[in-house]
This record gives sequence, C-alpha cells and structure tokens, in this order.
Amino acid sequence: MTVAETSHPAPPRRGSDFARLSRRIAEAGLLDKRPGYYALRISLVAALFAGTWAAFAALGDSWWQLGLAVLMAIAFAQVTLLAHDLAHGQISRSRRVSRIAGLVAGNLAVGLSYGWWMDKHTRHHANPNHEEHDPDVAPDILIWSRRQAEASEGLPRFIGRWQAFLFFPLLTLEGVNLKVSSFRALRRKSLKSRGTEAALLSAHVLAYLGAVFLVLPLPKALLFLAVHQACYGVYLGCTFAPNHKGMPVLTAEDELDFLRKQVLTSRNVRGGRLVNTALGGLNFQIEHHLFPSMPTANLRKAQPIVRDYCASLGVDYVECGLLESWGQALRHLHEVGRPLREVRT
Repeated sequence: MTVAETSHPAPPRRGSDFARLSRRIAEAGLLDKRPGYYALRISLVAALFAGTWAAFAALGDSWWQLGLAVLMAIAFAQVTLLAHDLAHGQISRSRRVSRIAGLVAGNLAVGLSYGWWMDKHTRHHANPNHEEHDPDVAPDILIWSRRQAEASEGLPRFIGRWQAFLFFPLLTLEGVNLKVSSFRALRRKSLKSRGTEAALLSAHVLAYLGAVFLVLPLPKALLFLAVHQACYGVYLGCTFAPNHKGMPVLTAEDELDFLRKQVLTSRNVRGGRLVNTALGGLNFQIEHHLFPSMPTANLRKAQPIVRDYCASLGVDYVECGLLESWGQALRHLHEVGRPLREVRT
C-alpha cells in the first residue's frame, strides 16, 4: 500500500493543518490530565498484579498454576501499558515522577528497560512506519515492505517467505525478546541511569525466577514460565501490532506534514469498552499519535473531532474491527513476502 492510495489532494497551507486541530483539541480540554482516572486504573492494575502473585503463592504445587500463568500475563501486559502512558507523560506533568514510576513499573515489575523502550518508542512516534527511521519496522526478523524483501538476507529472508503464518508463533517469544533486549541495552553508554536500570532489572529476574522455582518443582516451573511468557508476548503483540501493520510504509521519498504522517500510517480499532480496556486505549491509535501526551481516557472523546477534521481535509481516517485489523496486517505480511516465495531455489 502506498501513501498516494490513501490520501486525496490536500488543501493549501498544509503546515497549519495540525495547529488548527490542536487548538480545537485544547479548547475542548482534552489535553488536561486525568488524575482521578489514573488513580483508579493504577489501583486496579496494582491489585491485579499483586493478586496474581498472592494466588500463585497460595496455590502452591498445582497444575492450576498454568491457568494462573495466563492471568498473570494479562497483569504484566496491563502494567506495561501503564509504563507506556508514563513514558508519554500522560499521567504526571513531572518528568522525574514519570521516570521513577516508569522504572518501577517497567524494570522492576515486568523486567522491561524503561529507558531503552522509551528511546525506541519515541523514535517510532517521530517517524511511524518509516523504513529508515522507525525501529518497529526494521527488518530484524520480519520484513515490512517489498524493498526490504528484495534486500533481505539470512534469517529475515528465510522467515519472510511465510511470515504471515509464523507471526503468532513468533509473538510467543516476544516477552523473552524484550527482556533480552533490555539487558543488551545496558551496554549502551547513552542509556541514562544504567546502574539503576541494571539493578532493577536484575532484582526483577531474581525475584521472578526465585518465586517460581521456590513454589513449583522444576517441570511445572519451566512449563509455568513458558506459558506465562508466551501469553505475555502474544498479548503485547495483539495490543501494538494492529495499530500500524498493514498501513502504508514510508520512505525518504515520502514528504508528508506531521498530521498526514501520523494519520495515514495509523489505524484505529473499534470494539467498545472491552477492547478499550484490553488495549489500554491504543485502539485510538490515530488520536494517540497526534497527541501522545493526551490521557488515555480522553482519546475516545477526541476521536469524533479528529475524524471529522480529517474528513474536511480529505485525509483518509482508517478504523475497523479487531479481527479485520489483524486480517489486514497478516495479508500485508504475506504480500510483501511474495518476492521471496517467487525466487527459485
């Protein structure tokens, strides 16, 4: 899919399009913080997180622990989503408070380097779906465009042929991949507070593995870890991937203003309160990319304003159901892998 296929001729004064939308959003009070909402959300997520660990200790040596591993994966994902909101400054205006809370939620609670992930995610927001600048579409394992397919080699070239079928199996490894990437990031001198990050990540791993192997015998412990990390990875994939995968992939040749760059590469997911809660508000991806610091609770209210404004500009605003979003993403993955399947071996 190309940008030309998703945008209509735009009116003049492009540079001011986002400014006018931003004024409307600000006048509606949608950039104001929501301390009550986050106080309730943090309390519920903390209760879920602590409750699953308490239930784990109470169950002891039981096969029911495998079911609890699934619930614990949900708790870990919800904590990760809170860390995401902290990184964007949605919860507190204080960068110091956000960073401290982010280190606790990310590094200590779920074993994810807050500093590494924040840097990676900031680069994604600056250039979503851009081949050269967005780390989320780097061809490390999967390929996201035909250009990447033609230039691929090694593992990405091997996997790329059937990557649509391998996508969900690969997501089961994402939880472990995030932990490995977090520890690898500690070697970067550019990472702030490396000592603190290292200490908190190590504390998480020791406490996490220590608790599991203390309560469960070796076979059950290994199976519990496998189920928990697999479900955690799939949950995160189901949260983040529907937002951009299958949308236009940009290159240096694409010259777009801020509003079009964010809207044309993003997709909203319909589904009501259940989907909104499960995806942490990221189902309103277009609004989130336009206004990253907007509290999650306000994204739903911003949607009609943004949607109508895009319609007035002739800018395509894409939204669909959750299953359809996955269908579009998987079809895109299969299509960009076509050149690799057509190569004679």
